[in-house]
Amino acid sequence: MITRYQSFTPFFGEFSWDQPISDELLQFQIALAKQFKIDFGKDIQEVRMGFKTLSVLWKKEIPSMEITSWIECMADQLTLITWEQKVWEVPVCYSESKGKDLKILAARKNMSKEELISLHSNPSYRIYFFGFLPGFMYLNGLHEVLHTPRKSVPELIVPAGSVAIGANQTGIYPSQSPGGWHLIGTSPLVFFDPKSKPPVWASPGELIVFRPITEKEFDFDMRHPQIPKLK
Repeated sequence: MITRYQSFTPFFGEFSWDQPISDELLQFQIALAKQFKIDFGKDIQEVRMGFKTLSVLWKKEIPSMEITSWIECMADQLTLITWEQKVWEVPVCYSESKGKDLKILAARKNMSKEELISLHSNPSYRIYFFGFLPGFMYLNGLHEVLHTPRKSVPELIVPAGSVAIGANQTGIYPSQSPGGWHLIGTSPLVFFDPKSKPPVWASPGELIVFRPITEKEFDFDMRHPQIPKLK
C-alpha cells in the first residue's frame, strides 16, 4: 500500500494514495490514522479523512522527513482493522412530498418511482468518512444506474434528513443547508447531535441500509424520535 505524505504549509499536510477507492484502502486508512494519533497525538490538532486522503492539521511545525521516515517504518507493521460488522438501519420516506426530485429523477432514468426506490434501498452502503457538514456521511455503494450529475443550480434550502443522490454517491443531509444533490426522500432520524457523546452514532467502516417507510410511519417517528437501530 504506497503512501505519500506532502506538506502544504508548516501546519498542514496530507497523506494520499494513488489507487482506486476500496474497502481494503479504507481499512488501511483507519489503521494508519489510529497509529498516527497514538504516535503524534500531542502534536495533532485535527485529522480529516477523505476517500483517498488523510489531512493533518498540526499544532506545531513537523518536518516532512520525520513523517516520511515514520511511514517507512510503520507501513509494513500496521495491522488492518477488523470490520465491526455494524449495519445501521435508516428509515426513509420515499415520496414526492419528502423527496421533491424523486419523480423527475425516475423519469430521467426511464424507470418507475418504485424501481428507483428499490435500486436505492437494496444495497448496503459503507461509511467512508464524514465531511461537508457535521454528521454528513460519505457513502460508497450506490448502484451505477442511479449515478447522476449534481444539479447545475443548487437548492438554497435542503431540509434536515433529506436523502439525496449526487454524482456517484448518495447521502443524508444531517441539518438544513444549501445543496446540489437530487432529493429522493427524507429520514426522520437525527444524524448529528452536538449534545451527544459522540455527536454521531455511526463510524467509518460501518454499513448503512435504507428501509422504505410510509408517510404515516414518518410522521409517527417525527413525533416519537427513534434511536437508530442495528439490523
